[in-house]
Parts: sequence; structure tokens; C-alpha cells
Amino acid sequence: MRPLFSIVTPLWNTPLDVLRDTAVSVKRQTFTDWEWIAVDDASTDPEPRRLFKAMAGFDHRIHLIERSVNGHIAAATNDGIWAARGEFIVLLDHDDTLELDALAQVAKTIKDNPDVDYIYTDEDKLSSDGRYYDPFRKPDWSPERLRGQNYASHLSVLRTSLVRAVGGLRSGFDGSQDHDLVLRVTEQARSVIHIPEILYHWRVVPGSAAGQVDAKPYAWDAGLKAVQDHLKRAGIRGTADYGRITGTYRIDRQPLEGVKASVIVPTRGGTGHVWGEERVLVLGTIKSLLAKAGSTPLEIVIVYDTSTPPGVLDELKAMVPQDLVLVPFAGPFNFSAKCNAGFTASTGEVTVMMNDDLDIISDGFIDALTGPLAEDDVGMTGARLLFSDKTIQHAGLSFSTKRLYHVFRGRSDEDPGPFCALTVNREASGLTGACVAMRREIYEAVGGMTEGLPVNFNDVDLSYKVRHIGKRLVWLADARAFHFESQTRDPVVNQWEADLVASRWRAPEYDLYLPEIDAKKHRRTAEE
Repeated sequence: MRPLFSIVTPLWNTPLDVLRDTAVSVKRQTFTDWEWIAVDDASTDPEPRRLFKAMAGFDHRIHLIERSVNGHIAAATNDGIWAARGEFIVLLDHDDTLELDALAQVAKTIKDNPDVDYIYTDEDKLSSDGRYYDPFRKPDWSPERLRGQNYASHLSVLRTSLVRAVGGLRSGFDGSQDHDLVLRVTEQARSVIHIPEILYHWRVVPGSAAGQVDAKPYAWDAGLKAVQDHLKRAGIRGTADYGRITGTYRIDRQPLEGVKASVIVPTRGGTGHVWGEERVLVLGTIKSLLAKAGSTPLEIVIVYDTSTPPGVLDELKAMVPQDLVLVPFAGPFNFSAKCNAGFTASTGEVTVMMNDDLDIISDGFIDALTGPLAEDDVGMTGARLLFSDKTIQHAGLSFSTKRLYHVFRGRSDEDPGPFCALTVNREASGLTGACVAMRREIYEAVGGMTEGLPVNFNDVDLSYKVRHIGKRLVWLADARAFHFESQTRDPVVNQWEADLVASRWRAPEYDLYLPEIDAKKHRRTAEE
């Protein structure tokens, strides 16, 4: 009878005490419908082979393949993949361990989701003295983040037929062979599911990537090649480059071709102090935008209160002699209504909403915001916003039953964030309305901004609406601007606003893309 799982483990001179721990974690699995295929990659130490031969003599589910020539990890793993009888491949390194109910939880997920082709779980690290630490609570399926880093990693379970269809692991990608495989599999997968449980323990040994990210410098080069190949296969017009941190990558997309971006800026022409000097905020915003926008053709739509000083409008006309649209707005402050009025007056294929108190930092800012919108399933993009002291103001919004907040707010701009979350582009639950971009048809499809939320949480509601129609929200780590927040109005939050959003949308227990890390739960020893 065909087993459900084929666990594939390449071996090479594995220390016996470590290998025994790995074996115990497999043989004690509460789910028993598995086979374990170990592939010895011509080890010079005969002991790992002897151990597996002995185990195979007592358990028909355990098999050993012996290679006569060392072919490195991709070749050895492929031998196991092509010998596998299971419906799913489970990738297990020779020095790591599985949680005892790991296969049981994966099997349940497959039963509940029969079309799933790739499953990944949370993980932590296992020290040499038996401590579990550094738990990685991963996001739900996040294709943009996967381009920036192999966040999925362990445990990875892949449908065998699909792994074989894409050709298994590729030579020339050693060190990042798993990243390359997962990119190719998920390009074709019908369904990808994340199990939010720590089911894999990554052992930290001298020279391993688990303990030191730059232990295998060749892996970074291989990963860059894998991501660039992925962009080409996916039809994404862009270039992959090395990220700020070893093992991460940045994606520089080409701007959308043949489109105009309508930048909608609500304002009342107010002033504020910026770095010790008083400035008319909207003029500073537009000046920096014109200098940093990039090659995307712009239409600038200013939605101004009727109380705006005429001199400010005159300066805007001089600053933007063409493609400037001035839209007067009367009545009490309503950010949502002002954005909707600006949208109605605009003509661009892309809508960019910006507050009037920004100072754009990065070159090609509008190009960067609009580039990902070429992908049909991307509904909205948002920028990295900084306070004037260069700390994080916006790096995405987190939605959960526990709280709704700006993630990493107040951290240093140089802080990489947990598991490099501040250095790579990634999906987010929400994006601030202070600076977002979306295609015109998406804005129309969701009905624009909800005018019943005139001041606060209108961007939260918009984020929910865009996700509700099945689109991804992407936060861009390198699209950068200062945001001199709330310098032109009193930032009062009313309880009724929060209650209205809560009545419209059901928040998950944990944020889907940056779940909280409960390290205390996993501080235990291997003996436990």
C-alpha cells in the first residue's frame, strides 16, 4: 500500500548522536503512514550507513540508498525523491528533528484540503544542550516575502507528483536548493497552506546556517539566482539583488508601462515645523514627489479645503504647470470623502493616495509603488514611512483580536526586525492611507474609501475591502518617505470609529502576516 508521506533525508558523515535524535523523532511519530528514505552521499564515515541498515532491518518503512559518488545535497535528495512511493515528500535534514505529532497535523491538513500541493509549518532552533529557542512564527502564504527570503523553509511538505513535474532539486543551487524548489512548486501549486504550529526543530551545529546566516556564503549567490529565475518564469519585470542581510533579496521592478498615476493629495494648505523650520507641508510634499517620482507619468490632484490660502494654490500651479487638477472641498474634515472626490476628478490608470505631510526619500518612488500592481492579484501597495527622527512610522498594519496597530512603530530605521521583516517586501494585513497605490479598477471595485469613517480607520476598512476581493496588500521595504504625522490636525481617535470597523470585519486571533511570537511556550528541553 502506498504511504502518504515519504520522508527524504540526505546523509553525509552525520554524527551518530545527532542522527539518533533525528531517527527517534521520526520513529515516534504519532502518524504512522510513512516511509523514510535516507540517501548516503558517499560518506567517508561508515557509521551512518550502519545505523540505517540496522534500523531498516527492524522497520520495513526505513530505506537506505547508497551513492558511490558524492553528488552534494541536490543530487542526493533527488535520489530520494525519485525513489519515493509516498503521495507527499517531507524534507528532513539529517541533523534536525520533528515534533512528534508533525506528520499527524500535516495529514489532517491534507484531509481537510485535498487540493493542497505545498504545506509549511513554523519552526524553532535546537541548541547543542537540548534547548528549543528562537521560535519563528511565520506568515500565512506570502509570495512576495518568499521572493525576499526563504521564510517557509522547515517543515516543507510537497506533493510528490508536482515535485517530479518541476524536475526535483536543481544542481547549481546548493545552499538554496530548497528555496529554488519551493519557488518552482508554488508557481504551479493549486493551494499553499501554512500550519501555524512549531513542528520542526532546526539543530544549531558549528558551520550550520541555523546558527550563522553567513556560514555558507555560496548559498546567498544560489538564492539570488533562484529568485531571478523565478521572476523570469513568473513574468515579473524586475531584477533581484542582494538584500541588506545575508540570505535576503530585494526586488527592483520596472514601472508599469503605458499608464499614468494620479496622485491624490487632500490638504488645507497648513504649515508645520519640520527639522526646526516652518514649511507649508503640501508644497514640501509635492516638491519632493516631483524630484523623486521616477519615470511614471503623473497627474497631481490636489483636493483642497476652501479655506486654503490662495497663495498656496498659486505656488502649486507654478510648481506643477501641467497635469495639475485642483478640486475644492467644502464642509467638515472628511479624509475619505476628499480622497473619493479626488478619485472622481482623476484620469490615471493608477491611483496613489498621499497625505500632504510627506517628504519622499527614495528615487523612483512612484515607480516602486506601481511596479507590483502589474500582478493581477496585487490590490494595493504601501511605502515605508519614517518619523522625522528616522524611526519607523509605518511598516504595515497588524489586525488581530488582540489589537490593531502599526507594526514596528518607533523602531530604528536600521533595525532589520524579527527574521528580517523590515528588510524585505512582504504581504501585510493592512496599509496606511497616508501613502498607498492601487489600480483604478480596484478602487472602483471596493467602492473607494468609506465616508462613514471620516478621520480614523478608513485605511483599515479599505485594506479589509481589498483583501475581501482576493487581492494581496504588499508593503515595500525600499519605497521610503518621511511622514510628519498629524501636524495639520488633532489626532483624536473616537471609540465609535473602532466599533464601526469591528462590526464590519472579523479579525483573526493572530495577525496573518506577522503573528505574535510566544517564545515562553517553547522554552523547553529536548528531553521533555
